[in-house]
Amino acid sequence: MNRPLWVAVAWAALLALVAAVAPAFFDPVNLRDLVVRASPLLIVACGMTIVILARQIDISVGSQFAICGVVAGLLARTGLPMPIVALGTMAAGAGLGLINGLLVARLGLPAIVVTLATLVAWREGLRFATEGVWVQDLPAGFQWFGLGQDVGRWLVGGAAAAVWAGVAVVLGWTPAGRAVYATGSDAEVARLLGVRPPVVIGGAFVVMGALTGLAALLSAVQFIDVQANAGIGLELSVIAAVVVGGTAVSGGRGSLTGTLAGVALLATVGPALTFLGAPAAWERALQGAIILIAVSAEGFSRVRGLEGRHA
Repeated sequence: MNRPLWVAVAWAALLALVAAVAPAFFDPVNLRDLVVRASPLLIVACGMTIVILARQIDISVGSQFAICGVVAGLLARTGLPMPIVALGTMAAGAGLGLINGLLVARLGLPAIVVTLATLVAWREGLRFATEGVWVQDLPAGFQWFGLGQDVGRWLVGGAAAAVWAGVAVVLGWTPAGRAVYATGSDAEVARLLGVRPPVVIGGAFVVMGALTGLAALLSAVQFIDVQANAGIGLELSVIAAVVVGGTAVSGGRGSLTGTLAGVALLATVGPALTFLGAPAAWERALQGAIILIAVSAEGFSRVRGLEGRHA
């Protein structure tokens, strides 16, 4: 059984447990809100899938998310139309991703070190710039998608579904997608085949940033104010969803189907624990445990594969 199927089985088992203990979980309003809350996570996870497939990592997404949310709020307060706000927010995210991409792809610095540094630098820079003050007095048009408006809430989910489908098509059916897989599998072999790994890696970080910007916008519209401290811990949730869904941390293997399954499982864990009466701290503990199990399973499969070739 492949990893996405295992994750789907685990998700079904979790839903069965909740159905037996707390059937109120399946109230349509609660399920709708669950989809809306998970939508930004899915969008960021799509970008993280591309980055990890290219054999990289980006742990600065939480800080990018916070900056892009503030940018979206500030642009909206100027009275700009929502399409322009969306483009500006995604451009801000793409710019942050470009910085990461240049440092990793052009200078050859380790992605884990670069994005750890930008995680801290951008978070503290935002705190200094805003002095911790949230963006307030947002126009009604900005919040139409999220606040107390059913159609808008479903459009948030629809946007996430469209992004997932688009990225899945690109990865599975285009030369750009094949270049990402080739770079993550073996960058030197990819280069000999005509792929330019630095361009692929840099592009992966730019796409990661742009999608994070879109996710921040779709999250910001759900609240009265834009929080300057948003996105704390987002990197753990996103990486967990991607790795649990079967994308190899060593690069070159994975799919958007697995990412969708991972997001569905992890987005359900927190609300399910709430309905089951478990302490909130269990959510992070379970996420960490799920990541450890997924990575251990990947390592075990790799060891078995090596043993099989040497037998």
